[in-house]
Amino acid sequence: MEEKLRPYPATVNDKAMYRHAKTVGETLLGESNVHLTPMTMGAEDFSFYSQKMAAVFFAIGVRNETIKSDRDLHSPYFIADEEVLAIGAALHASIAVSYLDDRFQTR
Repeated sequence: MEEKLRPYPATVNDKAMYRHAKTVGETLLGESNVHLTPMTMGAEDFSFYSQKMAAVFFAIGVRNETIKSDRDLHSPYFIADEEVLAIGAALHASIAVSYLDDRFQTR
């Protein structure tokens, strides 16, 4: 199967897209709620997109110790704090809309 496996390329954030997403996140959520995480070597499907276009990979935190959603993502005991889903949707939409707005305002 080695000849049939497609190796995953590195997931590398585009610098301009990173700055854009970070700025929108800080504006929407507050600077204290946007955290830079350490680099990792994990494989990610998203890396294929980032080879085709400017992209930024980020995560939405779902940890809430009150409801015991403090387990690792791949743990069988993981519980997502679903209250954060609306915040994540708003963040993704805001990043996309402001990106497109910036691109079409200048034309």
